[in-house]
Amino acid sequence: MPRFDRFATLCLAFPLARVLGPRQGTRVPILMYHSISANLFGMSHPYYHINTLPEVFSQQMRWLRHEGYRAIDLHEAWSGLEAGTDLSKSIVITFDDGYRDFYTDGFEVMKQCGFSATIFLATDRIQNSPARIEGADYLTWKDVRELHAEGIHFGSHTVTHPDLRSLGPDQIEYELGRSKEIIEQNLDAPITSFSYPFAFPEEDECFTQFLEDFMVSLGYEVGVSTILGRASRKHDKFFLPRLPVNNWDDAGMLHAKLEGGYDWLHWPQLIKKSIFHNITTMERASKVYI
Repeated sequence: MPRFDRFATLCLAFPLARVLGPRQGTRVPILMYHSISANLFGMSHPYYHINTLPEVFSQQMRWLRHEGYRAIDLHEAWSGLEAGTDLSKSIVITFDDGYRDFYTDGFEVMKQCGFSATIFLATDRIQNSPARIEGADYLTWKDVRELHAEGIHFGSHTVTHPDLRSLGPDQIEYELGRSKEIIEQNLDAPITSFSYPFAFPEEDECFTQFLEDFMVSLGYEVGVSTILGRASRKHDKFFLPRLPVNNWDDAGMLHAKLEGGYDWLHWPQLIKKSIFHNITTMERASKVYI
């Protein structure tokens, strides 16, 4: 399957980023994984897949280890960015949703490589026995406690994984607050990180400020989003950008993403979101006067 994003990244953006991009060590790649399985989640194009085969995931982790990367948590990453610390060869590894295949097919490889990760849980899907939803099993609370004891970090991914823009203030507070509370009760540890479900509406400044105010009031300290790119001190610490990684990322593509070759895609992403947001806003305004 032809991939314009791959061609543009490897042949154009990556070479330019190595010469003209920001100094290495001032950006932190936050890798966004979902499922370590053969399930082809997502749309047909490789960009949208959220699965990584166990053998491919193993290759990716071992390549990272061989290249000298170290995995740090979100709080350490943000503190380092704020302080201007040299964060060369530092990465953050995250997993959204809480699929059980992390426990069965991902954790052992990470442990062998000396890596940790943060898993963001949609808490309605985490039960005392594996919940099976759309053909995929989710972690149990026993799994979560065991992984936490092994050094895996956990954060909130809401309760029901909704599109937060479609909810009212009380519902948003419930999704963010209740999920945090449930994880804290099960781990007896503070939960201060959050991952926004679905595409992050960075173009809607009023909504993002509203959401950030909620996060602060509920005790969150840092968060991640689906904004494309590597994190820098200029980003909002509650909605840090990430780099999606899946089954299609070989060593060349992964290397390019880690060193800025994929950051260019944020601009067409933002333009597309902004156009859609403006059209939606105008349509809503026109209905008011009909």
